[in-house]
Amino acid sequence: MKLDVIKLDGGKAGSVELSEDLFGLEPRADILHRVVRWQRNNAQAGTHKTKTRSETSYSTKKIYRQKGTGGARHGDRNAPIFRGGGIYKGPVVRSHGHELPKKFRKLGLRHALSAKAKAGELVVIEDAASEGKTSALAKQVKNLGWKRALVIDGAEANQDFLKAARNIEGLDILPTMGANVYDILKRDTLVITKAGIEALEARLK
Repeated sequence: MKLDVIKLDGGKAGSVELSEDLFGLEPRADILHRVVRWQRNNAQAGTHKTKTRSETSYSTKKIYRQKGTGGARHGDRNAPIFRGGGIYKGPVVRSHGHELPKKFRKLGLRHALSAKAKAGELVVIEDAASEGKTSALAKQVKNLGWKRALVIDGAEANQDFLKAARNIEGLDILPTMGANVYDILKRDTLVITKAGIEALEARLK
C-alpha cells in the first residue's frame, strides 16, 4: 500500500510504499488483547500485601478459657474473624507477569500497525527534526491536527525534537525498539518517520 509522506510544516514530501505484512493485515482484536494484557501485567508492581494472623500486633494470649463461657472456642485476638485480626488468604507480593512467545508479540505489533492504517490514523512524515523550540513545534502539531499522537522515529529519536516535544501535552516520541502495541493503540494518531518505517520493517521481517 502507498501512503503520502508529509513534512512537519504540512508540505508534501512524496510517498512511501508500505509493506502489506506490516500495514495490510486484517486487525484481530483477540491478538491485540492478548499482547496488551501481557504488557500491562508485566508493568504491574505486584506490591500489594495484607497481614496474616502471625503478623498482626495483638497479644497471642488465649483471650478466655476454653470451656464454660457459652461462647465459641478462641485462641487469640489475631484470628481473622476479629476486628484488627489477620486477613485470611489476602494478596501477597508477587509478579503478575506471564510469558508470551516472541513471534506472537511481533504479530501483535503488526496487527496494531495495520489497525491504525485501516482506521486512517497513520501518518508518515519525512523526519522528526526540530530546532528544539517547544513553541514552534507546538504550533506545527496544532496545524496538523494531532491531539493525542505517538511519533515513532528510527533507531534513535532526534534529541532536539525530544526536547521540544517534552512539554507538549498529548505528544509522545519513541525510538523503533520502543514501539509497542499498548502505546500505539491508546493514541488517536500514529506518526512514523521514513527512518522509522525502514527500522520497523527490519525489526518485524
